[in-house]
Amino acid sequence: MKKSPERIPVAEPWITDREIEMCTLAARCGWGIDHYRFNEQFEKMFAEFVGVRYAVSLPHATSALHLICAAIALRPGDEVIAPNVTWIASVAPIVYTGATPILVDIDPDTWCIDPAAVETAITSRTKAILGVNLYGSMCNWTKLRKIAERFGLFLIEDAAESLGSTFCSRQAGSHGDAAAFSFHGSKTVTTGEGGMLVTDNQDLFDRVLFLRDHGRKPNDRAFQNTEIAFKYKMSAVQAGIGVAQMERIDELIDYKRNIFNWYHERLQNHSGLALNAEPLDVFNSYWMVTVVFDQKFGKDKYDFQEQFLLRNIDTRPFFSPLSKLQAFANRTESISLVCGHETKCIAAFNGINLPSGYNMTKNKVDLVCDVLEEITELG
Repeated sequence: MKKSPERIPVAEPWITDREIEMCTLAARCGWGIDHYRFNEQFEKMFAEFVGVRYAVSLPHATSALHLICAAIALRPGDEVIAPNVTWIASVAPIVYTGATPILVDIDPDTWCIDPAAVETAITSRTKAILGVNLYGSMCNWTKLRKIAERFGLFLIEDAAESLGSTFCSRQAGSHGDAAAFSFHGSKTVTTGEGGMLVTDNQDLFDRVLFLRDHGRKPNDRAFQNTEIAFKYKMSAVQAGIGVAQMERIDELIDYKRNIFNWYHERLQNHSGLALNAEPLDVFNSYWMVTVVFDQKFGKDKYDFQEQFLLRNIDTRPFFSPLSKLQAFANRTESISLVCGHETKCIAAFNGINLPSGYNMTKNKVDLVCDVLEEITELG
């Protein structure tokens, strides 16, 4: 049995002396009149990279999505069409507002929401469409935008996993009316935890600034709250790390693509395996390298995970259909209208994320591929 001599994690950040320097500087200086200095710098750099007017630094992507849902005044009775296969954090904020996520199928190649399924699910109660750029892949934002405009719907972009990816030469996060990013420790850019909300809509931006600080306007000194709202702010220390990471954004994205290319070189000729797609109009930043196994192997994603773990290699399962989770068991109104509670995409059942952290080298990728070939008997 092939086995890694050391545990290979599924994700790991790339932290240099520059991140440590900025973190230390923020801890020392990010107070008083400079309490938002590092956040402003981070937000400015981020907005310029994505190509939008406004960016708001937040504790995580979930808070960004929650603020978007709250800012567009979602309420009980409203519906938001969302993909059935994604991490639960994509749709939980819809539920926070009392609105209903209507779950539809994903494209089997890109793993992103199927625009045809979206159009079929629209009702008089639909208020928004949520597209999720899964694992660095990109939704077909041209089709989603046309649908949103035809029916007068707000378009939300969950770009948490797609920083650096582009669709039709436009950066992830610039396609929706508002978008959310994640800086979790596993992400392409990290601040440990953290998120960013981006938009070109000034009214929404102003509303978000009000809602994220317990219902008071920025620079308010009277502490007279006019609404019950939320407390969603990023610390200066996190923002300092974010500044240092954004200084290296091109390097970080390039390395992610190198990791994918190493896997692709080894696995491209094996039948029964599929890796992340990159259609002609997409530049994929490959946050996570994902492999989908054909059903001919007779194993599901958890079987493959167990085999890798026996060999000292961490993996993650492809996200399961939300309609199959216990969390949605009693939400019969949140159904997969098109696929009848089942997704046509086998990735949700037979896909895993391979080690994709910045600690990966070509030799480590080769070892992971050796193990994969042994498990599948493709070597």
